[in-house]
Amino acid sequence: MKALALAALLSCACSPTPSEQPSGNDGLKSPANLSVVSMDPHSATLRWDAVDGAASYNWKLLEGSREASRGSETATSVSVSGLKASTAYAFSVCAVNADVKSDFCNLSFTTPSEESPAPDIADGQCIDAPLRLDFSSAPVLGNSGMIRVFTENGSEVDRIDLADLASVTIREDGCMIPLQQITDASSFSTFMDAIHSGSRYRIEHYTPLRIKGNTLEIKLHNDVLEFGKTYYVTVDESVAGKAVASGEWTFTVKSAPTASTLRVSQDGSADFCTVQGALTYASSLGKATEVTVEIAAGTYHEMLFLRDKNNVTIKGASRSSTVISYPNNESYCAGSGGSATSRPAKGSAVGKSGGRGLALVESCDNLRIENLTIENTFNQEKGQAETIYFNSSGSLAIEDCNLLSWQDTFLTKGRVWVHNSLIAGHVDFIWGYPEVCLFEDCEIRSRAAGYIIQARVQPAGAKGFVFLNCKLTADETVKNGSVYLGRSAGQADCYDHVVYVNCSMSPAIAASGWYTNPSPNPSAATATAGWREFGSTDGSGNALSVGARASCSRQLSASEAEAYASRAAVLGW
Repeated sequence: MKALALAALLSCACSPTPSEQPSGNDGLKSPANLSVVSMDPHSATLRWDAVDGAASYNWKLLEGSREASRGSETATSVSVSGLKASTAYAFSVCAVNADVKSDFCNLSFTTPSEESPAPDIADGQCIDAPLRLDFSSAPVLGNSGMIRVFTENGSEVDRIDLADLASVTIREDGCMIPLQQITDASSFSTFMDAIHSGSRYRIEHYTPLRIKGNTLEIKLHNDVLEFGKTYYVTVDESVAGKAVASGEWTFTVKSAPTASTLRVSQDGSADFCTVQGALTYASSLGKATEVTVEIAAGTYHEMLFLRDKNNVTIKGASRSSTVISYPNNESYCAGSGGSATSRPAKGSAVGKSGGRGLALVESCDNLRIENLTIENTFNQEKGQAETIYFNSSGSLAIEDCNLLSWQDTFLTKGRVWVHNSLIAGHVDFIWGYPEVCLFEDCEIRSRAAGYIIQARVQPAGAKGFVFLNCKLTADETVKNGSVYLGRSAGQADCYDHVVYVNCSMSPAIAASGWYTNPSPNPSAATATAGWREFGSTDGSGNALSVGARASCSRQLSASEAEAYASRAAVLGW
């Protein structure tokens, strides 16, 4: 047996050219960023960006000139099965609202071939590559049995116990989420992961098993394998109706990379198949060693952890094509998150919950994140769900990125620069305890009525949050006057230091600007503290009338605003 490599997309092009003539497409845009998320010889999953005003999406799949299937979805993804191996297909999707349809967006792809039998030892597999077990039809997971991985000499290094399936529920997208909130006292199960970075572990829920067409995809736990080593796998028949005995399935892991640039690609052609695999390895190279992690296009369904590692650059192919996504929130995993000192044994207390965010960064300096999207796909308005928690006193730079969630999207400490990026959410979706955090030339998008920022700045003399030359926008469904520039945590030991300089603001921003219950600290802003603005305009660049702004806020003079008028003035960079 062998692990099938994730198939590469052989031919891909997306354009607004309709494959059949839609009707009345005025005002409804064509879906953008249509892509293949995953594919095997007999199935494919495709996704696209949501379209404002769309109630659903019509799609169809062609094999040559023959229609293979069609359907309608309210979600922005679809899985199609029953495909033929080594066959070219054309997929089209359009946005729909009542009788109005957009133009179609089209994408062509070719399914991979059925792989011929492989030798027992498959040299060169990524250390974090998923294992794949093929069936003659779609497998069904049982509720007992084990998947085990052993070294050549028979020492067990990992196991997935199907009895633990009872502790999760499976979302439509295949992600397995906990039925009960994971707290510090929760018992560790094989449907949780201990994500390793530096000398610490982030304990989180994860998805060890996914069914894709006729294939069972198995994701082993983080950092259980070693470079250059050979392993064998056993599977109990009760797992999914197919037994694998000792010696029937073996694989060998690639040697460790030697370059300072670590490449990540889902098709197995790079150094790693997952982003976390690269981060775990990067953290073993010495705290000060400069490392660049280059991530190929694709959607990476995983949570991340980086600890005690400086001078790391994480770089995607582009904001639209490299996406890191996973559903997490407070009801799944308690708190903003922290790390444990050791990997817990099954059944023992986790010790420290890894938290509700997608990415947790602890004790790092000079971290750069570029050209990608990080999306917490919890996708509900109620529930704290960060994309990133930068729990470090060092520096973080984010450039040309999308950070997408709803509540508490971006939580930070330290010294931070966010440039030319989109941050989207609706309640306190930017917040934290930074020394200084500058958003420059960014779009700050409200997805529903709420509050953009909640500052908990410490100490009193820190600059806090600065928005420079940003656009404050809102989704079309957000009512005028329903979004506030910020609200206070009402804590005497934290300071509401927030300033907007030369920012354009949509009509969704309330006339009073700031939500004043509880009142901020300080209760009346000064030139260097509290809630402040300078040069605010509407979306057309016209000066806003600020006469109705909350009395506790302050309109800065031009000379007072100079301290926030450039990156050098704010950060000294």
